[in-house]
Amino acid sequence: MMSKLIDNSITIYEALTNIQNGKYVMPTFQRQYVWSMEQIEKLWDSILLDYPIATFLFWHVDDENVTWDTYFCNFLSTVTFDSRKQADSVNYELSNIDVKCTDTAILDGQQRLTSLFLSLFGDGYIRQKHARKKTTGGIVIKLLIELNKNKITIDEEEYNSKKFDIKFSEKVSKLSPTQFEIKRILDPKFQDVLTREDAIEDAISNVPVDSKDYARGILNKLYNKIFVEKLIRYTEIQDMKQDDALEMFVRFNSGGKALRKSEITMSILEAYWPSAKTEFGKILVDSYDGFGSDFIIRSALMLYGDVVKSNINKQIAEELKNNWSDFKKALKNLEGILKDMNIEIKRFASSWNVLLPIIYCIYYNPEYNNNLDGIRAYLIRAILFTYFQSGTTGKLQQMKSNINSNDGEITVDMLNQMNELKVTDGKIEDIVNAEKGSRVAGEALYYLSISWLNKNFRYEQDHLHPYDRFDGNKPIPVSMEDWRKWRSNRNRLPNLHLLVGRSNASKSDMRLVDYYNDMKDTEKVEFYEQAFIPKYISLEFEKFDEFYEKRKAILTDKLRELLG
Repeated sequence: MMSKLIDNSITIYEALTNIQNGKYVMPTFQRQYVWSMEQIEKLWDSILLDYPIATFLFWHVDDENVTWDTYFCNFLSTVTFDSRKQADSVNYELSNIDVKCTDTAILDGQQRLTSLFLSLFGDGYIRQKHARKKTTGGIVIKLLIELNKNKITIDEEEYNSKKFDIKFSEKVSKLSPTQFEIKRILDPKFQDVLTREDAIEDAISNVPVDSKDYARGILNKLYNKIFVEKLIRYTEIQDMKQDDALEMFVRFNSGGKALRKSEITMSILEAYWPSAKTEFGKILVDSYDGFGSDFIIRSALMLYGDVVKSNINKQIAEELKNNWSDFKKALKNLEGILKDMNIEIKRFASSWNVLLPIIYCIYYNPEYNNNLDGIRAYLIRAILFTYFQSGTTGKLQQMKSNINSNDGEITVDMLNQMNELKVTDGKIEDIVNAEKGSRVAGEALYYLSISWLNKNFRYEQDHLHPYDRFDGNKPIPVSMEDWRKWRSNRNRLPNLHLLVGRSNASKSDMRLVDYYNDMKDTEKVEFYEQAFIPKYISLEFEKFDEFYEKRKAILTDKLRELLG
């Protein structure tokens, strides 16, 4: 069935009364309330200046388009601002709705409606400095408008400044007699046509004579803006299912201050599984610290959905929720696999796509332990061949389909059938030619060295023959052509090794032969093994060419072994 669009408008008071009575709610995929005190002040300023406050998008909800397990949130009735006067993010209370009472969910306009509701029907606080974020309440604040035009403190010159003196004040016990709390306009005396005039005169009794007309004008205008003019112009969508409403929300929020894709996805997930964020939080400490919720969402898409489309829907959310213990087990097992390979899991905190095919294999293949060689070969090839540098989702989908066609396994044979993951002389040559500072050189040195690296130390890429030596005089026997070649090779992998940061600082531009001669005998043996130094080759700078070629050959063999 096609959805219908209906355009309408109501007064601010009607809209806020609907919120108060539970007629209007928010879908759970709405983001948290984030407006500042200044934004609320400027909204009221715009209203009094007759500026339009943009249209709203409403979604009509009934038994036809929401199910019993669909969650919504009520609007905030209190807000605490921090010391920067920004609203503290509060998680909305989730609840099921009764469609006999609730018939509208707000798709666009949440921040504005919440701000108006808090201004007139709610309570505002400022969190005291040093108070913890979780503490509710704080110093009471009131939203005031100055009625004495001689006291107005607005800087007219300032671009985008307010034209009316509307501001939150925490000095609620010392209000000036000419400050009017905007919320007071709700007093029945202002609403009744028979008493309104007297109520206004009473409110401006302390205003100097030359400001009475100004003050009277403001209060009449305020009354009109809230109770008379139909300022809440909205489009209501009828006959629209939740998944389509989500899609529309995502599109609406892709302009302006866009929501990050992950925020939207997380909100969508919480619409179907309210405790998702809490459960994610338990995983994203310890081993998976720094990975972020994107990692779990992308893993869920890999396992239960379409990783290319990367859209969370009800089916995927429920699969993740219902299989949560198996999902956690797969992540635990991944951690174990990497640990056995001496690979630190935190290396992948910002490059976790490479892990997803392994998670897929572990999750669906209980016998994955029989093929750890294939998993290891895949991991190191994907990293050193920069497999996921582009077209990530397509490649994840490709891996998924290849694993499915290969009885749920990742094998060396399977990898050798894939152009981008099979080992070739050209790819090894590219790794060997990688230069200091590049991702590939860093990764190659790390994986070549994992058998001896101490995870308590910070290692740096270091030149074996010092870089600066190549800026000095050319050794006499070396031709100009060879010297140019030496200089271009000095930064490549055959002249690099890993060194603990503090040692690197002390080695600095020390000649390689001197660095070696300063070592104890046991250190010399260790150095030759760990840095893959070719035996029976001079470490003198004049023999750099021979050293380079011999070490290049050793690294080529080691890489071939490493890549399985």
